[in-house]
Amino acid sequence: MLEKSEKKGSKRVFLTVLLACLGTGVLVFLVTFWYLGSGRPVPQTTQPPQVQGNTGTPQPQQIAGQITVPVTSSVADVAKSATPGVVGISVLKVDSGAIFDKDATQKWGVGSGVIVSPSGYILTNNHVAGGKSKRIIVSLFDGKNVDGVTVWSDPILDLAIVKVNATGLTAIPLGDANTLQVGETAVAIGNPLGLQFQRTVTSGIVSALNRTIKIDTDQGSNYMEDLIQTDASINPGNSGGPLLNSKGQVVGINTIKVTSAEAIGFAVPINVAVPIINQYVAKGDFKEPYLGVFAYDKEVIPYLGKDIHLDNGIYVANVDEEGPAFKSGIKVGCIIKQVDGMNISTMMQLRTYIYSKSPGDTINVTHFMNGKDVTTPIVLAAKPKDGLVTR
Repeated sequence: MLEKSEKKGSKRVFLTVLLACLGTGVLVFLVTFWYLGSGRPVPQTTQPPQVQGNTGTPQPQQIAGQITVPVTSSVADVAKSATPGVVGISVLKVDSGAIFDKDATQKWGVGSGVIVSPSGYILTNNHVAGGKSKRIIVSLFDGKNVDGVTVWSDPILDLAIVKVNATGLTAIPLGDANTLQVGETAVAIGNPLGLQFQRTVTSGIVSALNRTIKIDTDQGSNYMEDLIQTDASINPGNSGGPLLNSKGQVVGINTIKVTSAEAIGFAVPINVAVPIINQYVAKGDFKEPYLGVFAYDKEVIPYLGKDIHLDNGIYVANVDEEGPAFKSGIKVGCIIKQVDGMNISTMMQLRTYIYSKSPGDTINVTHFMNGKDVTTPIVLAAKPKDGLVTR
């Protein structure tokens, strides 16, 4: 009898353990199914950023020496990887016409910039570092302050490149603004209200794409097009800092905000600057190719007060009579539709393509004039450098 009882007891223990194991397995399955079905991200292990050496000619979307950032949707990860590549830019300017006056007013302006090459190239806004100034000081992440010089600037794009004599800097990888989608994460880093709050991180989303806004400059009114709109907070001093995607890549350079509304800021797409940066990194110089036209897309036409119907292409509003386009027959009123077979819908697209060329290169421009499409070969000229820093 005792032996039978022991056998029955053993069977009970075995059944109890078996049922417990089965129950645990079912519970794990149900929890996993609920976790995945809820849309919550599954935790992943990411590797720390690795520094790449200069391995040759830089590709369009990756400059040699930039850090490689793991794919992530964490704002904290983006901020940690990108912050060392953000700088403060202090610019000393003097009242025009009073340079030789000892009592002339000298004023320091402060903005932001993003390191795009370990060899010391920094991308920022033209309104931060463009034009003539007495001195530029760049504040690095490690606390060092170094002198800089503006080597290229464009007031219409509101972009400028500053060079410092430093190497081994942490550069932020460049992304592709053409892949952005409305609603995806956007992170801005900069120096709002000066260096007291340097490298402030704000986040939000891409609110809209291909925005066009009118701004007033010293040269008159200007229409900035193809802008990225974001609700990530952008304040005075953030200008020139990076707008980053969730991969920690620069997709835009913060340029302006609407002061009469909340959470409406804009950034210039990075793509237009990539061919310029590539040439500076590879050759140490950029000889700007020049077409000599300025055109508007269909988003700007309503602002002009002109009765122009534009389905595609860009309307030529101004032509430099000394430039190659005018000499090749392009006049005000022409509509540029294609360049080398590529459809053109904005001036930003045209600039990006032109910047990938060199002075002396020939491009084929298809434009609508006098009721028909005409394809004209045009040899690009070299644009004289202007707006550089003087000492």
